[in-house]
Parts: sequence; structure tokens; C-alpha cells
Amino acid sequence: MPELPEVEVVRAGLQKLIMGTKIGAVRIHHKRAVRQNDGDLAHQLEGATILRVARRGKYMWLELDRSFVLMIHLGMSGQIRVNELPSGHPHVRVDWNVIRMGEPDSYFEFVDQRTFGGMRISDQDQNGEPSVITHIAKDPFDPQFDVHHFADSLVKRSTQVKKALLDQNLISGIGNIYADECLWRVGLDGTTPCELLDRSAALQIVTAVTKVMSEALVAGGTSFDSLYVNVNGESGYFSRSLSVYGREGEPCERCGNPITRSKFMNRSSFHCPTCQPPWLLP
Repeated sequence: MPELPEVEVVRAGLQKLIMGTKIGAVRIHHKRAVRQNDGDLAHQLEGATILRVARRGKYMWLELDRSFVLMIHLGMSGQIRVNELPSGHPHVRVDWNVIRMGEPDSYFEFVDQRTFGGMRISDQDQNGEPSVITHIAKDPFDPQFDVHHFADSLVKRSTQVKKALLDQNLISGIGNIYADECLWRVGLDGTTPCELLDRSAALQIVTAVTKVMSEALVAGGTSFDSLYVNVNGESGYFSRSLSVYGREGEPCERCGNPITRSKFMNRSSFHCPTCQPPWLLP
């Protein structure tokens, strides 16, 4: 699943291309893309003006001149394209005419090969935020993110540090790739119990993860295959700068010893055993 940098690259691209445009004829090509929506999505959206493209962590939505927002979940393989003409892509799940005053229509396309992503309407809470993500924590790029609250909460968790970083109720936007990269930078094994961390270590973690995701944003995100692209169909290049993730058997950039891969929650976890020694409970 795309993590914060990849979703932010898409969000920023959409903001430039569709903010202020009107949604014309909406076509639903695959029911799974709107499986979580309550009502007729095409009828709900047609004629709405897009005011802003917003994001929290990995979650993105369109703010409209309506009492609701449109949530967009990219899933594992979701892409959003804005084209001058319909692309004819075989995995377009939802599309609509992008209407600009005095200009020919262009076309918004939600492409999703694996159909794990989707779109849904969400009400807004008293703060104007989507009600379906009120339980999701702020991410490190949010002006309201409280670094000290995060540090205090992390050291109180009765779980492993990597599991805590992936908990979107604690801090949003971090997935498997950037958790591994962050932990390598601070020299921590992902199995380290949070209760062994002090507040200083927790602050180092959030500084490292913010820095690594900032660098990924500059590179356009991390792409390992053609399934993640931005709104222009271009891939990100941060995969070339990864220090541990996906580098099993390659030398660690810091000590030269081989990177190892281990199983982690039905996924793979990468680390340097020399630079990230395990912490054991006393």
C-alpha cells in the first residue's frame, strides 16, 4: 500500500490539476471500487465543484461544495490519472469529465488493477474533517502533530517499536518501507519493546521518520513496479536511496555487513543485525 510520501505526491499533483474544476458525468466501471459507498456515487458527485485535495497520513479526500467529502483509498495498486482524452486503460474503475470554464473537458480516471482501493462519500465532523477517519492520528507533516505527545505515548506502548510505528491510531502515514528505513537510521531493531525506550529515543524516531519521508517526497515517492505512479503516470525514484528495505544480502551502508530479511506480520522486514542489535528485556 502506498505510504504517506506516495499519497502526498498524488495529492499535490491532483491539487494542481483539478482544484476548482467541476465534476461532470461520472461513470462507475467496477462495483468493487464503490463497495463501501452508501448510495449512488455518480448521482452524489455529478455537478460538484472540487475546492481542495486533502490528506491525512495515507488517506486522501476531495473537499467539495457539498456537505460531504469524497474519500479516495488507493489500496495496493490504485492510481489516479488526469488525461486530455480517455486512456482506454483496462483497469479504469471510476472516471469522470473534468469541467473547466472556457476549456475542453479532460478526464479523471481511478485505475486499480487489484481492486483493493475505492471511493466513498463521507460526512464531516464539527471540524470539517471526514468522519470516517476521526480515529486516525495526525501525521508528522500535519501542523497540529504533537511530537511530545507522540513520544510520551510511544514509550507507554506494550508492543514492539515497529508495530507501534505502523499503528495508524498512534501516528499515521508510516508503512513497512519507511518504518524499516527509520529504524535503521536510529539504530533500533524493530522488535525492541517500546517500554525499553526513553523519551529521547522516541523523539529521535519521529525526527528520523519525518526526515526519511521528506527525502522520499523530493524523489517522488518509492516505486518498485509500474503499479505506483503519480497523476502524470511517472514513477518515484526513492527506491534507489533505500538503505535497508528490499536489500537482503547487500552490504549495509554504515558497517558493510549484509542486510537481513525476516518475516513480520505476513510481510518482510529488513534490518542490519550489526547496526540494529536486538534489545532484550531484563
